[in-house]
Amino acid sequence: MKIDLKIEPLESWIQAKSNPLLIAGPCSAETEEQLVATAHLLAQTGKVSALRAGIWKPRTRPGEFEGIGSIGLEWLKRAKAETGLPTAVEVANAKHVEEALKAGVDILWVGARSTVNPFTVQEIADALRGVDVPVMVKNPVNPDLSLWIGALERINGAGITKLAAIHRGFSSHEKSAFRNEPMWDLAINLKTAAPNLPIICDPSHICGNRELLGYIAQKALDLDMQGLMMESHIDPSVAWTDAKQQVTPAALAEIIDRLTQRQPEVKGAAKDVMAELRAQIDKIDDVVFQKMGERMQIVEKIGNYKKENGITILQVGRWDEILNKRIAYGKALKLSPEFAEKLLELIHSESIRKQTEIMNKEQSQPQEKLTHA
Repeated sequence: MKIDLKIEPLESWIQAKSNPLLIAGPCSAETEEQLVATAHLLAQTGKVSALRAGIWKPRTRPGEFEGIGSIGLEWLKRAKAETGLPTAVEVANAKHVEEALKAGVDILWVGARSTVNPFTVQEIADALRGVDVPVMVKNPVNPDLSLWIGALERINGAGITKLAAIHRGFSSHEKSAFRNEPMWDLAINLKTAAPNLPIICDPSHICGNRELLGYIAQKALDLDMQGLMMESHIDPSVAWTDAKQQVTPAALAEIIDRLTQRQPEVKGAAKDVMAELRAQIDKIDDVVFQKMGERMQIVEKIGNYKKENGITILQVGRWDEILNKRIAYGKALKLSPEFAEKLLELIHSESIRKQTEIMNKEQSQPQEKLTHA
């Protein structure tokens, strides 16, 4: 699936001071002193291209700190005046958009809780109509690529061409080392659907802890994401929100220094080597698809036999046998069990679909001759 977005290149609306592009700042603007002091330390690293700060904070339950509110916009103006850093804030409704633009905020972003609701996104899009401002859209809380794409299309449809996506991970019932599961395949699918769309990674919200920030940041760069948004606080130990995932400006600079920036384009002799290796892959893929076609022809024969002999489509014992045998075989071939199982499930699903189609196909019955007594 390809989506048609009219987008200006990232470098046309934000000047990268380092490689990778880095947007950083506290999760929440707490006090004027905290925000401005953090901004100065971030600017001194020479790596930060824009200052982010939460002014309005959507919280799960009432009574939790929901952001300092509009007064924080004045603090951002001061931070920008003193450091020269462009500013970025999250907006969740039309009023936020109006106030942020009036205060001269340079970049807006739509949060994950807003992206999940098309009505909210459309309200924000309508408030942005006729305005020339960069907007970044975080993925929705739940792993729904269509919602993410829909939000981007709504904002783009309002005339916003300085547009980027933010990958911040997805909520999951399963407990893991991450606050939000990266689910890199969804970000990859978005990049495939819209190759000209810049994608920025938010390791802070993926990790939920500072220990894994470097690992996730490197993974994002390896997948050719165009930048990082990371939370930094002058003293994370006393942060009012998300203390565990924030780092000091100095610690943030160390993380960035340890990252390896890879080239998205293959040039020179390496290009010839890659072309040869990719040609080998293409030949193997041709064989795989040919064999898969032959496999499905046999599946159709099995489906017809089952229909003729009144046998059910699903044979649980046979499926368990395939899983156990093929996963073990895949492991011997250095294929991960997770990959082998997903591949088998995909093939099995297509086999079931074909057999179901055969089962439901009506047989043409010969017309009975009518006789009269």
